[in-house]
Amino acid sequence: MFWLLAVFAYLLGSLPFAILISRLAGGPDPRTFGSGNPGASNMLRGAGKRLAILTLLGDLTKGLIPVVLANLAGFKAEQQAWIGLAAVIGHMYPLYFHFRGGKGVATAAGVLLGVYPGAALISISSWLLVLLLTRTSSVAALIATPLCLPLMAWQLPKALMPLAILTALILWRHRQNMRDLWAGKERRF
Repeated sequence: MFWLLAVFAYLLGSLPFAILISRLAGGPDPRTFGSGNPGASNMLRGAGKRLAILTLLGDLTKGLIPVVLANLAGFKAEQQAWIGLAAVIGHMYPLYFHFRGGKGVATAAGVLLGVYPGAALISISSWLLVLLLTRTSSVAALIATPLCLPLMAWQLPKALMPLAILTALILWRHRQNMRDLWAGKERRF
């Protein structure tokens, strides 16, 4: 059952909500404008608030659903976190689009909401606060993502490994953003 849920999580995570929503709305492919990233931030820049919110909800939900199903199946927090990680990997490296996907922040937030809502709320709140202060989505993600790890280590130490891997992957996917930040060229809202 664990492996079935992990495969389901990866396949669900591979659904590119930004691309699907953009196509349904008759808009351009989000990989062709802005940062080229199929995520909510780029959708906000190029497709508007409504489509960005729908993308955010879709990406968040595809991280949350597998974790909730794993919880209902009786899996422990550590196993739920591994299944959630599969969803995030699906978002970052989607089977359906030649393994070129998004950065995984919203999907990771969905995973955190399922595994440990308290850490998710701290992470999401800090993301919003940093975004409001800096007007830079990547800075918000780079600060908010690792912020929940100490709390996870304290409350759910067995789930720390998959969530640390999740954090490392998100930081890795933001490496160009970090270069742009260092060079003063990062996009702002």
